[in-house]
Amino acid sequence: MPVDHKVVHVAVAVIENDNGQFLIAKRPENLDQGGLWEFPGGKVEKHESVFQALKRELLEEVNISISQATPLIRIPFAYNDKTVLLDVSRVSDFSGKAFGKEGQQIAWIEKNDFSSYSFPLANKAIINAVQLPDKYMISGDFKNKKMLLDYMRLGLEHGIKLIQFRAHHLDDVLYFELAKEIYLFCVNFNAKILLNTSLEKYKKYHAEKFSHGLHLSSKEIKSFSSSEIDDGVLTATSVHNQEELTLAENKKIDFCVLSPVNSTLSHPDVAPLGWERFKQLTEHAAIPVYALGGMRKDDLAFAKECGAQGISAISTFWGKEGL
Repeated sequence: MPVDHKVVHVAVAVIENDNGQFLIAKRPENLDQGGLWEFPGGKVEKHESVFQALKRELLEEVNISISQATPLIRIPFAYNDKTVLLDVSRVSDFSGKAFGKEGQQIAWIEKNDFSSYSFPLANKAIINAVQLPDKYMISGDFKNKKMLLDYMRLGLEHGIKLIQFRAHHLDDVLYFELAKEIYLFCVNFNAKILLNTSLEKYKKYHAEKFSHGLHLSSKEIKSFSSSEIDDGVLTATSVHNQEELTLAENKKIDFCVLSPVNSTLSHPDVAPLGWERFKQLTEHAAIPVYALGGMRKDDLAFAKECGAQGISAISTFWGKEGL
Protein backbone atom coordinates (compact mmCIF):
# COMPACT_ATOMS: atom_id res chain seq x y z
CA MET A 1 0.00 0.00 0.00
CA PRO A 2 1.61 3.30 -1.01
CA VAL A 3 1.85 6.12 1.50
CA ASP A 4 -0.22 9.06 0.20
CA HIS A 5 -2.50 11.83 1.45
CA LYS A 6 -5.29 9.32 2.15
CA VAL A 7 -3.16 7.24 4.50
CA VAL A 8 -2.12 8.22 8.03
CA HIS A 9 1.52 7.14 8.31
CA VAL A 10 2.37 6.26 11.91
CA ALA A 11 5.72 5.33 13.44
CA VAL A 12 5.35 2.78 16.23
CA ALA A 13 7.93 1.53 18.71
CA VAL A 14 8.12 -1.87 20.36
CA ILE A 15 10.38 -0.96 23.28
CA GLU A 16 11.94 -3.81 25.24
CA ASN A 17 13.84 -3.27 28.50
CA ASP A 18 16.66 -5.34 29.99
CA ASN A 19 14.11 -7.53 31.80
CA GLY A 20 12.42 -8.55 28.56
CA GLN A 21 9.35 -6.40 29.27
CA PHE A 22 7.55 -4.24 26.71
CA LEU A 23 6.30 -0.69 27.09
CA ILE A 24 2.64 0.07 26.33
CA ALA A 25 0.57 3.20 26.89
CA LYS A 26 -3.15 3.77 27.39
CA ARG A 27 -4.95 6.12 25.00
CA PRO A 28 -6.81 8.96 26.76
CA GLU A 29 -10.57 8.44 26.90
CA ASN A 30 -11.29 11.57 24.85
CA LEU A 31 -9.29 10.37 21.83
CA ASP A 32 -10.31 8.02 19.04
CA GLN A 33 -10.23 4.46 20.46
CA GLY A 34 -9.72 5.96 23.89
CA GLY A 35 -9.18 3.58 26.79
CA LEU A 36 -7.34 1.04 24.64
CA TRP A 37 -3.67 0.22 25.09
CA GLU A 38 -1.12 0.71 22.32
CA PHE A 39 2.57 0.75 21.55
CA PRO A 40 3.94 4.31 21.78
CA GLY A 41 4.58 6.36 18.66
CA GLY A 42 2.92 8.92 16.48
CA LYS A 43 2.31 10.39 13.06
CA VAL A 44 5.22 10.76 10.65
CA GLU A 45 5.35 14.40 9.58
CA LYS A 46 6.16 15.62 6.07
CA HIS A 47 9.86 15.31 5.13
CA GLU A 48 10.45 13.24 8.30
CA SER A 49 11.87 9.71 8.31
CA VAL A 50 10.31 6.96 10.38
CA PHE A 51 13.28 7.00 12.75
CA GLN A 52 13.11 10.79 13.14
CA ALA A 53 9.41 10.54 13.94
CA LEU A 54 10.05 7.80 16.49
CA LYS A 55 12.84 9.73 18.14
CA ARG A 56 10.67 12.84 18.46
CA GLU A 57 7.46 11.11 19.52
CA LEU A 58 9.05 8.85 22.16
CA LEU A 59 10.82 11.76 23.81
CA GLU A 60 7.66 13.85 23.78
CA GLU A 61 5.32 11.09 24.94
CA VAL A 62 7.20 8.78 27.31
CA ASN A 63 10.58 10.42 28.04
CA ILE A 64 12.52 7.78 26.09
CA SER A 65 15.56 8.77 24.04
CA ILE A 66 16.60 6.28 21.34
CA SER A 67 19.79 6.03 19.31
CA GLN A 68 18.71 3.30 16.89
CA ALA A 69 15.69 1.23 15.87
CA THR A 70 15.30 -1.97 13.83
CA PRO A 71 12.35 -2.44 11.46
CA LEU A 72 9.94 -5.09 12.71
CA ILE A 73 6.82 -5.01 10.51
CA ARG A 74 4.75 -2.58 8.39
CA ILE A 75 0.99 -2.95 8.72
CA PRO A 76 -1.63 -1.26 6.53
CA PHE A 77 -4.99 -1.26 8.28
CA ALA A 78 -8.32 0.15 7.15
CA TYR A 79 -10.79 1.48 9.71
CA ASN A 80 -14.26 2.71 8.76
CA ASP A 81 -13.16 6.34 8.67
CA LYS A 82 -9.47 6.13 7.78
CA THR A 83 -6.55 3.97 6.72
CA VAL A 84 -3.33 3.85 8.70
CA LEU A 85 0.09 2.50 7.82
CA LEU A 86 1.86 1.39 10.98
CA ASP A 87 5.63 1.44 10.51
CA VAL A 88 6.76 -0.64 13.47
CA SER A 89 10.33 -0.74 14.80
CA ARG A 90 11.93 -2.69 17.62
CA VAL A 91 13.86 -0.63 20.18
CA SER A 92 16.11 -2.11 22.87
CA ASP A 93 18.82 0.56 23.11
CA PHE A 94 17.41 3.61 24.87
CA SER A 95 17.91 5.94 27.80
CA GLY A 96 15.56 7.73 30.14
CA LYS A 97 13.01 6.57 32.69
CA ALA A 98 9.67 6.06 30.98
CA PHE A 99 6.59 7.90 32.21
CA GLY A 100 3.48 9.37 30.62
CA LYS A 101 4.56 12.96 29.90
CA GLU A 102 1.08 13.75 28.58
CA GLY A 103 -0.64 12.28 31.62
CA GLN A 104 -1.29 8.90 29.98
CA GLN A 105 -0.98 5.64 31.89
CA ILE A 106 1.95 3.40 30.90
CA ALA A 107 2.96 -0.14 31.80
CA TRP A 108 5.86 -2.54 31.30
CA ILE A 109 4.42 -5.98 30.56
CA GLU A 110 5.72 -9.48 29.91
CA LYS A 111 5.65 -11.01 26.42
CA ASN A 112 2.88 -13.44 27.36
CA ASP A 113 0.66 -10.85 29.06
CA PHE A 114 -0.63 -8.99 26.00
CA SER A 115 -3.94 -10.88 26.07
CA SER A 116 -4.74 -9.22 29.41
CA TYR A 117 -4.90 -5.78 27.75
CA SER A 118 -7.29 -4.42 25.12
CA PHE A 119 -5.58 -3.08 21.98
CA PRO A 120 -6.86 -1.55 18.72
CA LEU A 121 -7.43 -4.21 16.04
CA ALA A 122 -4.46 -2.95 14.02
CA ASN A 123 -2.14 -3.91 16.88
CA LYS A 124 -2.87 -7.65 16.65
CA ALA A 125 -0.20 -8.22 13.98
CA ILE A 126 2.32 -6.24 16.04
CA ILE A 127 1.69 -8.44 19.06
CA ASN A 128 2.06 -11.55 16.91
CA ALA A 129 5.36 -10.24 15.54
CA VAL A 130 6.61 -9.54 19.08
CA GLN A 131 5.66 -12.97 20.36
CA LEU A 132 6.83 -15.02 17.38
CA PRO A 133 10.51 -16.10 17.18
CA ASP A 134 12.65 -15.50 14.10
CA LYS A 135 13.13 -19.22 13.30
CA TYR A 136 10.33 -21.59 12.33
CA MET A 137 11.46 -25.21 12.06
CA ILE A 138 9.55 -27.65 9.86
CA SER A 139 10.00 -31.32 10.64
CA GLY A 140 11.76 -33.35 7.97
CA ASP A 141 12.23 -37.03 7.20
CA PHE A 142 12.56 -39.55 10.01
CA LYS A 143 12.84 -43.34 9.95
CA ASN A 144 11.18 -44.09 13.26
CA LYS A 145 9.74 -42.56 16.41
CA LYS A 146 13.11 -42.39 18.18
CA MET A 147 14.69 -40.42 15.33
CA LEU A 148 11.74 -38.03 15.25
CA LEU A 149 11.87 -37.33 18.97
CA ASP A 150 15.69 -37.09 18.98
CA TYR A 151 15.63 -34.51 16.17
CA MET A 152 12.84 -32.56 17.85
CA ARG A 153 14.80 -32.49 21.10
CA LEU A 154 17.95 -31.45 19.25
CA GLY A 155 16.20 -28.49 17.66
CA LEU A 156 14.75 -27.38 20.98
CA GLU A 157 18.15 -27.69 22.68
CA HIS A 158 19.57 -25.40 19.99
CA GLY A 159 17.04 -22.68 20.75
CA ILE A 160 14.21 -23.42 18.31
CA LYS A 161 10.99 -21.98 19.78
CA LEU A 162 8.48 -22.66 17.01
CA ILE A 163 7.98 -26.00 15.25
CA GLN A 164 5.66 -27.21 12.52
CA PHE A 165 5.08 -30.94 12.77
CA ARG A 166 4.65 -32.07 9.17
CA ALA A 167 4.38 -35.80 8.41
CA HIS A 168 1.82 -36.52 5.70
CA HIS A 169 3.09 -40.08 5.27
CA LEU A 170 1.73 -41.11 8.69
CA ASP A 171 -1.81 -42.32 9.35
CA ASP A 172 -3.90 -39.96 11.45
CA VAL A 173 -3.86 -41.96 14.68
CA LEU A 174 -0.06 -42.26 14.76
CA TYR A 175 0.41 -38.62 13.72
CA PHE A 176 -1.65 -37.25 16.58
CA GLU A 177 -0.15 -39.67 19.10
CA LEU A 178 3.33 -38.45 18.17
CA ALA A 179 2.11 -34.86 18.32
CA LYS A 180 1.20 -35.39 21.98
CA GLU A 181 4.77 -36.44 22.80
CA ILE A 182 6.32 -33.58 20.84
CA TYR A 183 4.00 -31.16 22.63
CA LEU A 184 5.42 -32.24 26.01
CA PHE A 185 8.95 -31.58 24.72
CA CYS A 186 7.92 -28.12 23.54
CA VAL A 187 6.26 -27.21 26.83
CA ASN A 188 9.44 -28.17 28.73
CA PHE A 189 11.50 -25.90 26.46
CA ASN A 190 8.96 -23.05 26.45
CA ALA A 191 8.46 -23.59 22.73
CA LYS A 192 5.36 -23.99 20.56
CA ILE A 193 4.23 -26.66 18.12
CA LEU A 194 1.85 -26.19 15.20
CA LEU A 195 0.28 -29.19 13.52
CA ASN A 196 0.25 -29.42 9.74
CA THR A 197 -3.16 -30.97 9.24
CA SER A 198 -6.69 -30.04 8.24
CA LEU A 199 -9.05 -28.12 10.50
CA GLU A 200 -11.43 -31.09 10.36
CA LYS A 201 -8.82 -33.49 11.74
CA TYR A 202 -7.50 -30.91 14.22
CA LYS A 203 -10.96 -30.67 15.76
CA LYS A 204 -11.73 -34.39 15.48
CA TYR A 205 -8.66 -35.32 17.54
CA HIS A 206 -9.10 -32.37 19.95
CA ALA A 207 -5.59 -31.26 19.06
CA GLU A 208 -5.99 -27.90 20.80
CA LYS A 209 -5.25 -29.86 23.99
CA PHE A 210 -1.78 -30.91 22.85
CA SER A 211 -0.64 -28.24 20.40
CA HIS A 212 -0.36 -24.48 20.17
CA GLY A 213 -1.79 -24.05 16.72
CA LEU A 214 -2.57 -25.19 13.22
CA HIS A 215 -0.67 -24.78 9.95
CA LEU A 216 -3.01 -24.92 6.96
CA SER A 217 -2.13 -25.44 3.32
CA SER A 218 -2.83 -22.75 0.73
CA LYS A 219 -5.77 -24.87 -0.48
CA GLU A 220 -7.31 -25.41 2.94
CA ILE A 221 -7.17 -21.72 3.81
CA LYS A 222 -9.78 -20.96 1.16
CA SER A 223 -12.58 -22.53 3.19
CA PHE A 224 -11.19 -21.60 6.62
CA SER A 225 -13.04 -19.29 8.99
CA SER A 226 -11.38 -17.93 12.13
CA SER A 227 -14.69 -18.37 13.95
CA GLU A 228 -14.22 -22.14 13.68
CA ILE A 229 -11.26 -22.19 16.02
CA ASP A 230 -10.78 -21.14 19.64
CA ASP A 231 -9.13 -17.88 20.62
CA GLY A 232 -5.50 -18.40 21.54
CA VAL A 233 -4.89 -21.09 18.91
CA LEU A 234 -2.13 -19.91 16.57
CA THR A 235 -3.01 -20.15 12.88
CA ALA A 236 -0.51 -20.21 10.03
CA THR A 237 -0.56 -20.98 6.34
CA SER A 238 1.70 -21.36 3.31
CA VAL A 239 1.49 -18.74 0.55
CA HIS A 240 3.24 -18.34 -2.78
CA ASN A 241 1.92 -15.13 -4.32
CA GLN A 242 0.06 -11.88 -3.65
CA GLU A 243 -3.37 -13.46 -4.04
CA GLU A 244 -2.70 -16.11 -1.39
CA LEU A 245 -1.06 -13.59 0.94
CA THR A 246 -4.07 -11.28 0.71
CA LEU A 247 -6.39 -14.21 1.37
CA ALA A 248 -4.41 -15.14 4.49
CA GLU A 249 -4.74 -11.56 5.74
CA ASN A 250 -8.48 -11.48 5.03
CA LYS A 251 -8.93 -14.79 6.84
CA LYS A 252 -7.21 -13.26 9.91
CA ILE A 253 -4.40 -15.83 9.90
CA ASP A 254 -1.75 -15.06 12.54
CA PHE A 255 1.28 -15.55 10.27
CA CYS A 256 2.40 -17.22 7.06
CA VAL A 257 5.40 -18.65 5.24
CA LEU A 258 6.10 -17.33 1.75
CA SER A 259 7.94 -19.58 -0.68
CA PRO A 260 10.01 -20.51 -2.51
CA VAL A 261 12.40 -17.60 -2.07
CA ASN A 262 15.38 -19.51 -3.48
CA SER A 263 15.67 -22.63 -5.61
CA THR A 264 15.18 -25.88 -3.73
CA LEU A 265 16.13 -29.49 -4.39
CA SER A 266 12.68 -30.63 -3.31
CA HIS A 267 10.94 -28.49 -5.96
CA PRO A 268 13.50 -27.96 -8.76
CA ASP A 269 10.78 -27.20 -11.33
CA VAL A 270 9.31 -24.28 -9.37
CA ALA A 271 10.67 -20.83 -10.23
CA PRO A 272 11.88 -19.05 -7.07
CA LEU A 273 10.52 -15.65 -6.06
CA GLY A 274 13.93 -14.17 -5.33
CA TRP A 275 14.59 -11.71 -2.52
CA GLU A 276 13.43 -8.64 -4.43
CA ARG A 277 9.96 -10.07 -5.09
CA PHE A 278 9.81 -11.41 -1.53
CA LYS A 279 10.50 -7.91 -0.24
CA GLN A 280 7.80 -6.43 -2.47
CA LEU A 281 5.23 -8.91 -1.18
CA THR A 282 6.08 -8.61 2.50
CA GLU A 283 6.69 -4.87 2.66
CA HIS A 284 3.01 -4.10 3.11
CA ALA A 285 1.80 -7.43 4.44
CA ALA A 286 -0.58 -7.05 7.36
CA ILE A 287 0.70 -10.22 9.08
CA PRO A 288 4.17 -11.55 9.95
CA VAL A 289 5.81 -13.46 7.08
CA TYR A 290 8.58 -16.07 7.23
CA ALA A 291 10.88 -16.68 4.25
CA LEU A 292 10.90 -20.30 3.13
CA GLY A 293 12.78 -22.13 0.39
CA GLY A 294 16.54 -22.70 0.29
CA MET A 295 17.06 -20.88 3.59
CA ARG A 296 20.39 -21.01 5.41
CA LYS A 297 21.09 -19.76 8.92
CA ASP A 298 23.13 -16.84 7.60
CA ASP A 299 20.11 -15.68 5.55
CA LEU A 300 18.31 -14.59 8.71
CA ALA A 301 19.61 -11.02 8.97
CA PHE A 302 19.02 -10.29 5.28
CA ALA A 303 15.54 -11.83 5.43
CA LYS A 304 14.64 -9.38 8.19
CA GLU A 305 15.96 -6.51 6.10
CA CYS A 306 13.55 -7.65 3.39
CA GLY A 307 10.61 -7.44 5.78
CA ALA A 308 10.51 -11.01 7.06
CA GLN A 309 9.65 -12.06 10.59
CA GLY A 310 12.44 -14.58 10.14
CA ILE A 311 13.23 -17.76 8.22
CA SER A 312 11.53 -21.13 8.02
CA ALA A 313 13.29 -24.29 6.93
CA ILE A 314 13.52 -28.05 7.10
CA SER A 315 17.11 -29.06 6.33
CA THR A 316 18.71 -26.00 7.92
CA PHE A 317 17.19 -26.80 11.32
CA TRP A 318 16.35 -30.51 11.08
CA GLY A 319 18.68 -33.23 12.31
CA LYS A 320 22.32 -33.34 13.30
CA GLU A 321 23.61 -31.85 10.06
CA GLY A 322 21.24 -28.91 10.07
CA LEU A 323 22.07 -27.77 13.58
